[in-house]
Amino acid sequence: MIRVQHEDFDIGAEIAALTQGRTDIGGVASFIGLVRDVVGSESVGAMTLEHYPGMTEKKLQEIEAEANRRWPLSASLIIHRFGRLEPGDRIVLVITASPHRQAALESCAFLIDWLKTKAPFWKLEETAAGPQWVEARDSDDDAAARWIKDVAE
Repeated sequence: MIRVQHEDFDIGAEIAALTQGRTDIGGVASFIGLVRDVVGSESVGAMTLEHYPGMTEKKLQEIEAEANRRWPLSASLIIHRFGRLEPGDRIVLVITASPHRQAALESCAFLIDWLKTKAPFWKLEETAAGPQWVEARDSDDDAAARWIKDVAE
């Protein structure tokens, strides 16, 4: 399931809704991304996330479908927020559920790595030096690349 929204989310309620009545689930993994108040040596007062409605959801569905192709998932959820967020605010929630813990853990890591590099979101950070668009990071690309290698094997 995919949701792109401005509103915050309740982590406990989302996990409960995803697993309620499901006796086929043996493991649940989650990742919660938060806005930091410092990036490098820069203080960050807020972050604005922009996206293209329709295109973003389609890409997130493709990424989620790839996780379901690779792992035996019973359920998955991706919630990604947009708009202006302040330090400490939640940005993203990824939950995966599977009969087996390893599949839940690996698929959750895969989803967040691919979301970070392939999802069409643009981030503008408010710093003391003024607003700055966030550039792609090599470390994020390296994390996502480990999953591309798995496709060839």
